[in-house]
Amino acid sequence: MKLEIFDNYEGLSLRAAKEIIGVIQRKPNAVFCLATGDSPKRTYALLTNEATQSGVDFSKAHFIGLDEWVGIPPSNPGSCHYYLDTNVFRPLGISAARIHLFDALSKDLPNECHSMDETIRRLGGIDLMLAGIGMNGHVGFNEPGVSPNLYSHVIHLDEMTQNVGQKYFNGAVVLKQGITLGLKHFLETKLVLLVANGGEKAAIIKRSLEENISENLPATFIRKHSNGKVFIDSAAAFKLIKAR
Repeated sequence: MKLEIFDNYEGLSLRAAKEIIGVIQRKPNAVFCLATGDSPKRTYALLTNEATQSGVDFSKAHFIGLDEWVGIPPSNPGSCHYYLDTNVFRPLGISAARIHLFDALSKDLPNECHSMDETIRRLGGIDLMLAGIGMNGHVGFNEPGVSPNLYSHVIHLDEMTQNVGQKYFNGAVVLKQGITLGLKHFLETKLVLLVANGGEKAAIIKRSLEENISENLPATFIRKHSNGKVFIDSAAAFKLIKAR
């Protein structure tokens, strides 16, 4: 694992965008797994702008969704599907055939998990995963206590995740379950970028980088990754810097 601390969110986001562009330039048919949420949003804006300005071609790439809220339709602005479509797929002009997302409305969620795992295997694995870190240390919807030996699975969401998740919706919604790639995917991905910004993430960043690696704090598994990179801004690094 490599830790990089940036002066600000803009610098962090630019670095992450350059990592993604570097992968597509080396491998035009790369497989990307992209998280949603606040932390990667600027990365996607910079990425799509650079791709448009410089003609970076993503047309042969494949995109895997990291997770989704169970029961939330893709037309809902709070869904992960809507977020990725708005911030990544439409700006980059990605064809539907190259987008692989969970159907969170499926009546057979175990089959959704199986299908996603099969898709990832068929594509040869994930080349780059960009993930955030939840306030409780979750990665994707791999909540505290989850087994690190799981691939795609359905999980009951932690109370903190249910509460924090409300900010993405226009009104109160029921968020009881998530469907997500597992920590096995996380550890098997060729390059993982874990990004976090802002002072509210300082405490969980310090815990994730300093406490024992444990399923009780899923983000700690980034330290077991042979090619994992943690990008944080100075605000998120505050408690690390203060301790040194």
